[in-house]
Amino acid sequence: MPNIKKLIKELPKAELHIHLEGSLEPELMFELANKNNIQLPFLNIDELLKAYDFNKLQDFLNVYYTGMSVLIEEEDFFDLTMMYLQKCNEQNVKHVEIFFDPQGHTKRGVKFSKVITGINRALKEGGIQFGISYKTIMCFLRHLSESDAFDTLNEAKDYLHMIDGVGLDSSEVGNPPSKFQKVFSEAKQMGLKLVAHAGEEGPPSYVEEALSILKVDRLDHGNRSMESEQLINRLRSEQIALTICPLSNLKLCVVDDLASHPIKKMLKQGLLVTVNSDDPSYFGGYLIENFNAIQESLNLSEDEIVTLIKNSFIGSFLTTKEKNKCIKEIDTYLDETQGQ
Repeated sequence: MPNIKKLIKELPKAELHIHLEGSLEPELMFELANKNNIQLPFLNIDELLKAYDFNKLQDFLNVYYTGMSVLIEEEDFFDLTMMYLQKCNEQNVKHVEIFFDPQGHTKRGVKFSKVITGINRALKEGGIQFGISYKTIMCFLRHLSESDAFDTLNEAKDYLHMIDGVGLDSSEVGNPPSKFQKVFSEAKQMGLKLVAHAGEEGPPSYVEEALSILKVDRLDHGNRSMESEQLINRLRSEQIALTICPLSNLKLCVVDDLASHPIKKMLKQGLLVTVNSDDPSYFGGYLIENFNAIQESLNLSEDEIVTLIKNSFIGSFLTTKEKNKCIKEIDTYLDETQGQ
């Protein structure tokens, strides 16, 4: 078997927790700001990077929404998505389930149609160029009202052929999942998959609400589930996938040090955990960088890395046949490199 860094790089991988707007690199941000005549509160890239010294989720969100302001035209969303997919291609990411925040754009007067059409066009192009399969998840901003979320869901109805699920993100504390019970129920009736951020900064009770009230198919973050034996047992028995984001957790002080990250304990408890990059431009790394950082910090074994990578496909919204094909490719690679 190849060394562990080579293994991480060469195995086919899936990413299930990536905010498209969080992949906006500083260079593209300034390029789009100039093109669209948007005045950023940063004179240059160095000044922008200094603002990336986050102490909590809200610090990050303030910069995140500022960056988002440069996205105006359909082509901007196309370029942003293609840049992310090019990075995926470099890192051998074969399947992505992309989050996007339409309310962050429509509230600025950008048409929903421009956002989803630009993203979808790039995803199709990426599928042709790089062989990357995809799902698209429309997230509701939890600091806004459920009524706002319903408005967005209604806007999306003409574009459901481009949308596979709905999610819940933004400021967690004070905005429990139960606030969005009705809109999630409506989305489920429309045939959409359900995911939600819970247990990142919010308490274990938010995880319970996401599971029992929203009835999510997958849980984003979920770190604080480890504080509840009842939640651990439920997540294990139901094999609800958790989309863990190591560098994000470190950058936003969810953990003080990656050496104290719970992902290894989660694996040992039999939870279906996956590794993801969250907002890679802001948090210092895409998927491989997250794998390398958590592997080094927790001394994860080759078997643990393989499990995490297989979990990324198992926890995806691919069909069973598609999942099995991806798992077989991983096993074939491992068989062929045995003894190297």
